Amino acid sequence: MFMFLFLVVALAVVVAAVTLSVVGGGESTPLPDAEPEILRDPLPYDRPVQRGDVDALRFPVAVRGYRMADVDDALGRLGAEIGERDARIADLETALAGARAASHTTSLRKHPEDGQ
Repeated sequence: MFMFLFLVVALAVVVAAVTLSVVGGGESTPLPDAEPEILRDPLPYDRPVQRGDVDALRFPVAVRGYRMADVDDALGRLGAEIGERDARIADLETALAGARAASHTTSLRKHPEDGQ
């Protein structure tokens, strides 16, 4: 019985202390808003993006996950650079195919019996 009374009194003291601290304690002004985390964009502007740059990319956490604007900007930039690389690769493959065809034609002219 003594233990039950002790627990009831302890619970009443804790409830009273929490109520007093919430209602009457502290400053009367609300807490200031926390500064939002800002993306420190590690993607370089002076050279093409490399694998390590993408691995180092970390988005700041917002209330509901990541800030969509930061993610959209980074993905848009990566998409543009990948598109540029794809176009450059296609140009180089076309040039290589043309050079191989020219080389093959030249070798056929020099040795027509080898081309059959």
